Amino acid sequence: MAKAYKKQSLGRGLSALLENEENDINSAQDSNADKLIGNVIELPIDQIKINPFQPRTNFENDKISELANSIEQLGIIQPITVRKIGFKSFQIISGERRFRAVSLLKIKSIPAYIRIANDQQSLEMALVENIQRENLDPIEIALCYQRLIDEVMLTQEEMSARVGKKRSTISNYLRLLKLDPIIQTGIRDGFISMGHGKTLVSIEEKDLQLKYYKKILSDSLSVRQAEKLISSKDSSIKKIKKVISTDFYKNDIERLSQKLKVEVKVSLKTKNKGSVLISFNNIEDYNKIIKKLSSDK
Repeated sequence: MAKAYKKQSLGRGLSALLENEENDINSAQDSNADKLIGNVIELPIDQIKINPFQPRTNFENDKISELANSIEQLGIIQPITVRKIGFKSFQIISGERRFRAVSLLKIKSIPAYIRIANDQQSLEMALVENIQRENLDPIEIALCYQRLIDEVMLTQEEMSARVGKKRSTISNYLRLLKLDPIIQTGIRDGFISMGHGKTLVSIEEKDLQLKYYKKILSDSLSVRQAEKLISSKDSSIKKIKKVISTDFYKNDIERLSQKLKVEVKVSLKTKNKGSVLISFNNIEDYNKIIKKLSSDK
């Protein structure tokens, strides 16, 4: 069993660095930064702030209470990690659950590793740390990956190196964000698995995604059964579209296109339902098309 962290007092040197504003450290280039960075130090709870870049959005109160009870009995096993943002002011990079749990108890300080990091570095560290947690749901992981792309400007290759995951694995998580929000919630709540989600994301139409999602829930389908169902339906739809578009509408499309002198397409949703798409480049083309359609000749 891992041993709880033993509370230790600050050395005189470290205490001076934190308590004396004249010797305060603000960057990794400061002369005494190496004495502070990387050390485990007891920090007062009231000097620590929640990280606004925290990618985790779901903190279950009952789980936090359970962790608080464990800390009360056994102590803190792993220090949190913070970054220094000002004099006697720190921000959590990782370990917010531990911090929340300790805040429920009559404990005035918590052991912490201190880092010097800017906002982007803090966000990246928080995201990577969360991705590597085992209890994060697939949608939370996907959102972490997306934020690394959007806000930290990492490529999938760079993310692969940061988190130690294959690029294909990262791509599979990111594809889940194409699912209808209702289905994403179903994955987060455990109604369906990531495997079900990967199967459903192959369907582009959101209404069809929801149709099969409800079918999976109502019939308690396994991932393999869902794959088989969607694959057979998809094949039959494609077959219908191909037969109808080439055999039934082909001549009409060609005649209309020749008459209007523009490209005409037919988009089918079902066997007997769809739309006719007529292209035009400017208002003059539009007026000519309307005139020709209105003409009986």
